[in-house]
Amino acid sequence: MTPLPFPIAEDPDHDDSEKGRILFAGATEFVKGVVAMDGLPPADRMEVCFAGRSNVGKSSLINALTGQKALARASNTPGRTQEINYFTLGEKGYLVDLPGYGYANAPLPVVEKWQRLLKQYLSGRQTLRRAFVLIDARHGAKKVDEEIMDLLDKSAVTFQAVLTKVDKVRKSELDKSLDVTRKVLSKHPAAFPELVLTSSDKGDGIATLRSIIANID
Repeated sequence: MTPLPFPIAEDPDHDDSEKGRILFAGATEFVKGVVAMDGLPPADRMEVCFAGRSNVGKSSLINALTGQKALARASNTPGRTQEINYFTLGEKGYLVDLPGYGYANAPLPVVEKWQRLLKQYLSGRQTLRRAFVLIDARHGAKKVDEEIMDLLDKSAVTFQAVLTKVDKVRKSELDKSLDVTRKVLSKHPAAFPELVLTSSDKGDGIATLRSIIANID
């Protein structure tokens, strides 16, 4: 049988799971919100960032990973967060929460400002090891997701697709979303060749994602 492109990441073994658990059991605290490149923390440790269109469940996933219900502020107002938010990841690195994209109600100058900042960050942050692009499992990758993937390709930043809200869809719907997403990812050279399926509510995929991050140097 021919293996599927972009297979689903397997559950971590005991050692990797424990490595991820220990990393995220450490202190995870909000550092600062950044609105310009000169406000970034010192580039003295590795960092991973989370990108996703508005209301994809990014804040909920970060909260689930860190085990802190209110670390990343969730909002039902698309486009509310216009800062690059930094969180400590123990002493190992930073978790970086990028502004949600794809919202239609924000003023155009606001959108253009954060797009410039996002491009500068992705192309100029040498300590950025991987971006996690969050995709709603109910829909699969959309055109707006491809725009951020194009930017990551141009910036030579490896990115990994993470499907959120997998508990909200039937298997048949999830299979369709996976098919759509795989076709999109196949066009992007910077895409990491594994998918992660997650549910912030049920805890699905959280240990897997923790271990993936813990094994990034």
